[in-house]
Amino acid sequence: MPVTPSRTRALGVDACKAGWVGILLADERLRCFFAATIAAVVAQAEADGPLAAVGVDMPIGLPDAGRRTADVLAKQAIGPLRASVFMTPVRAALRASDHATASALNSELAGEGVSQQAFALRHKVFEVEELLASTSARVVEVHPEASFARMNGGPLRERKSTWAGAEVRRLLLADQGIPLFGDLGTAGRSAGVDDVLDAAAAAWSARRVATGQAVSLPDPPEAFSDGRPAAIWV
Repeated sequence: MPVTPSRTRALGVDACKAGWVGILLADERLRCFFAATIAAVVAQAEADGPLAAVGVDMPIGLPDAGRRTADVLAKQAIGPLRASVFMTPVRAALRASDHATASALNSELAGEGVSQQAFALRHKVFEVEELLASTSARVVEVHPEASFARMNGGPLRERKSTWAGAEVRRLLLADQGIPLFGDLGTAGRSAGVDDVLDAAAAAWSARRVATGQAVSLPDPPEAFSDGRPAAIWV
């Protein structure tokens, strides 16, 4: 059943090759933003008013050792597409100067190495940490596939990189009052289809956080030495 959009200003943000793409849900409208940094995307979205919540597809709350419960629970929620969730490396590994050192540190502290992909995201992880210190909005971690599974009432099976996968996600979003079609401006030209879909799913979860409908994985969130609540919100 279609959901009437809330007037709450909620932003979803996803990292892409060229920077960050954001989807803003506000006043029954959808707006799309693109910038090289996440801070710039948030600033664009805040230009017309404060944000109640920002959902970011990036780890918030880095473990000191072992695995985060949030990642384990997200894999369970996603089911067949669980490979889209990577286990968040420990902070010491992401601070390492090279991949080999990072992988060795993570093996020592968490019992497994770090993929090249996960290590390559470290700069964006720390970008989000800088954002946390500079915005008054509530910033939470989301995982788009967990959000889509919650919208769908169960895990999806089609990958978003396929036509079928993109279409089912677009229809799920439309049913939630988030129609994605037409010209999305710079974002539509700079971000991939999957990036835009993920940002929209992040916006859906951010809106649920702002309106008190979201749940956290785990509940309550974990806490590590960085003091940031570690949970994925859906």
